[in-house]
Amino acid sequence: MDKSKKQQLSSEQQATLLDTLKTRFEKNMPRHKGLKWADVAARLTAAGDKLWSLHIMEETGGEPDVVAFDKKTGAFTFYDCAAETPSGRRNVCYDREALESRKEHKPADNAVDMATAIGITLLTEKQYRELQQLGKFDLKTSSWVETPPAIRKLGGALFCDRRYDHVFTYHNGASSYYAVRGFRGALEV
Repeated sequence: MDKSKKQQLSSEQQATLLDTLKTRFEKNMPRHKGLKWADVAARLTAAGDKLWSLHIMEETGGEPDVVAFDKKTGAFTFYDCAAETPSGRRNVCYDREALESRKEHKPADNAVDMATAIGITLLTEKQYRELQQLGKFDLKTSSWVETPPAIRKLGGALFCDRRYDHVFTYHNGASSYYAVRGFRGALEV
């Protein structure tokens, strides 16, 4: 997914996406208490490039939904809210450096570059824990999270999941990848 290949969605794609997001928004009101879909829709309609990012989040299995509103800026924050880490973004190592360091059995891509190409950011550990307050996510999968530079400099990366009704943060070599590990993203609109 090359960022330069970003596309404008057709009117039909926009309508389908907005309908999907509205349905999810209305079905999951505890995630965004006090917010109104009309306000979200107005903000989305004015942000074409963000709609493309949300479309790709949806297309890769993220099931994006509104999780926060910034009263100062008027921005809404979307997180991937799929029950498990998005299926279209699994089996990836952490970043480009990790991918290039692998001598053999390289994964097809890496989380940081994929997120950048989509126009989103990896969740931070704090954001991941906030997401887990809204439901139970990653009971069978795990998600790379933004890793502090000091850890990354030493070759490591962080990932999180939920097991035994507890949210765990772990470390692994940044070049590792597993079929059940992907990443969740955040997008501010």
